[in-house]
Amino acid sequence: MARFAEPMSRLIDELRKLPGVGTKSAQRLAFHVLRSPDADARALAAAILELRAQLRLCSVCNNVTDVDPCVYCASAVRDQHIVCVVEEPTNIATIEKTRSYNGAYHVLHGTLSPIGGVGPEQLRIANLLTRLIPIPSNGSAGFSGSDEMSPRAEDAGIREVILATSPTTEGEATAAYIADEIRRIAPKMRVTRIATGVPAGSDIEYADEVTMLRALEGRREF
Repeated sequence: MARFAEPMSRLIDELRKLPGVGTKSAQRLAFHVLRSPDADARALAAAILELRAQLRLCSVCNNVTDVDPCVYCASAVRDQHIVCVVEEPTNIATIEKTRSYNGAYHVLHGTLSPIGGVGPEQLRIANLLTRLIPIPSNGSAGFSGSDEMSPRAEDAGIREVILATSPTTEGEATAAYIADEIRRIAPKMRVTRIATGVPAGSDIEYADEVTMLRALEGRREF
């Protein structure tokens, strides 16, 4: 590997840590930054620092946001009775491009992977289950003496959970685990799975609008 000045080598090493960026690409990007005007380089550095300083996770759905709750959770025009569970924040953009879904979201930030050491505790599943707990008629959070949801819970709570994890081995295992957990705490909840419009073994992030639309429209009981 060619030897570069220390500041250039350090930048190349940092750029190589980005997904999809190899050594050659990192070198091209580093030299592009070097040739750019000082204002552009400062703007890039400032954008990276602001990204880290100002963005956070929504306290409701775990989406990356600069306001809490995020625009999807705070929206008065979206159907908050339906929650679409996705693996990553980038999956939301794929679903939104269909312009056919108007519900809420929940972001797991990954999938179950025993080989990779990722269990339920490493995913953001617990606060999803908290969102699903029925509201008993006495107004306190928890379960009523009956397994029936009170009218108030049906009006104010979630009625359907769409499991939109990718149709990979890990995605399917994650969907099955979440479905079992939902049925354990809310047996009356409707749980659906996106249809196979998304090819098996692919990542939902790379699905086009038509494929994603068909997957949503063809969701099934899970």
